[in-house]
Amino acid sequence: MGSSSVHIPYNRELKQRAAKLRKNMTDAEQLLWQRYLRHHTAIFHRQKPLDYFIADFYCSKALLVIEVDGDSHFTDEGQGYDRERTERLARYGIAVIRFTNDEVLKNISGVCQEIERVVQERLQILGKA
Repeated sequence: MGSSSVHIPYNRELKQRAAKLRKNMTDAEQLLWQRYLRHHTAIFHRQKPLDYFIADFYCSKALLVIEVDGDSHFTDEGQGYDRERTERLARYGIAVIRFTNDEVLKNISGVCQEIERVVQERLQILGKA
């Protein structure tokens, strides 16, 4: 399934909020963006509106969302929201991988290696490798 066969609804109401989130990224998001994702050949976008959600990072070529989770994601409510979002994005063929803020801040090299592994795996699955 190529990205050209996938239509992901774009919620214009999220555009302003996404822009604000891009200007106020967490330390972990900034580190991951500056150190790795902004230079990735597969092209990632920050704070990308997808359907009714805003993904921390999105690569359309690999149909991949990367989430960097803070404390709010570890509550029952946060976990339920994340599960719903992951399931909804999966209907569009989008995979979601998650890292905690601590993982990014304390092991950026390992996080980048895992992202690269998943990107390559996704490109192979999608026939874009």
